[in-house]
Amino acid sequence: MLTVGLTGGIGAGKSEVSRLLVEHGAVLIDADRIAREVVAPGTPGLAAVADAFGADVLAADGSLDRPRLGSIVFADPEKLAVLNSIVHPLVGARSRELESAAAEDAVVVHDVPLLTENGLAPLYDVVIVVDANAETQLDRLVRLRGMTEEDARARMAAQATREQRREIADIVIDNDVPLDALRKRVAEVWDDLVRRARQGAARAE
Repeated sequence: MLTVGLTGGIGAGKSEVSRLLVEHGAVLIDADRIAREVVAPGTPGLAAVADAFGADVLAADGSLDRPRLGSIVFADPEKLAVLNSIVHPLVGARSRELESAAAEDAVVVHDVPLLTENGLAPLYDVVIVVDANAETQLDRLVRLRGMTEEDARARMAAQATREQRREIADIVIDNDVPLDALRKRVAEVWDDLVRRARQGAARAE
């Protein structure tokens, strides 16, 4: 098994890269998706978030009001740290469960937005960083996700810098390119990952 940590700044296009890797045969473990699962209605995670931030972060149906919570934590690093201290251990435990269920020869891609910020690079055999310049990120967040420019800039500022992400990268995928060029680059990266996985399996025998 080859474990891959996939990360990138918000709006860099990491989700598209993960989708393409899955098309090639990767087993995807999506930290964002798991993060939603661990704070679903009725979970201990949601109860802990409500205890920490108050009932105002709950919607009328009892689910988490994500925009409301986001407006609180992304403007305050200390509150963001509190949220992370609740959610990240739950996400980590679930991620390990899913990884243990993958085949022995699988390339397991962990899509982890805050991999750099939380010092998680040593957990993976390979770290891939999806990179885009700040103008590209801002445009995608405002135009495609409907964020205000202020909210988008706040979320970008709450993350690691491009330089910090690139420092931990074994592989960088430039996503300031057309989709056809991105597809070609991801195919090259996939071939590299498969080669690394085979080498690892050979050493283990």
